[in-house]
Amino acid sequence: MSKVYTKSGDDGFTSLGNNKRVKKYSDVIELYGCVDELSVFLGYAAECLSYNQDFNELLKQIYRIQRELFELNTHLFSGQKYAINPHKISKLEIEIDAMSQRLPILKSFILPSGGECASRIHLARVICRRAERVAFRLADSNDNAEIIGIYLNRLSDWLYTAARTAAMIVNAEEVLV
Repeated sequence: MSKVYTKSGDDGFTSLGNNKRVKKYSDVIELYGCVDELSVFLGYAAECLSYNQDFNELLKQIYRIQRELFELNTHLFSGQKYAINPHKISKLEIEIDAMSQRLPILKSFILPSGGECASRIHLARVICRRAERVAFRLADSNDNAEIIGIYLNRLSDWLYTAARTAAMIVNAEEVLV
């Protein structure tokens, strides 16, 4: 592609990789956009994490997740059926459990806080929740979108736990409700 603009979307439609034209507000395009936005905000969080070596493990995990989201969007764009490998969901669960073991047990809800890096991760979490809602809405008409919703649900849990972990690493106090 030699130009960034093509004008082919000026009619409110966009083309998937299989040349199928869909409305720009269709659920598949909404999910594609939410996943893209999520990846951007994970990059925003990663930038903050990159200044402290104590965050190296979280940083590596976020980069892996960004690659997984890129792969997901590649399949959404192509119009192909896409089934997330259940191993990716299990890996998130293992990482959640490992992080949780180091965290204090919560006796109350927390407000999104815990320092700049934790707050950026919380921001990514709420974007992930939006993507999850779109995935499950899409699942009503697309049988492979349910597994995407499950992955995003678990990723949201991972992000919540990662935000708490980032707060703990910098000794930031969690604000209880």
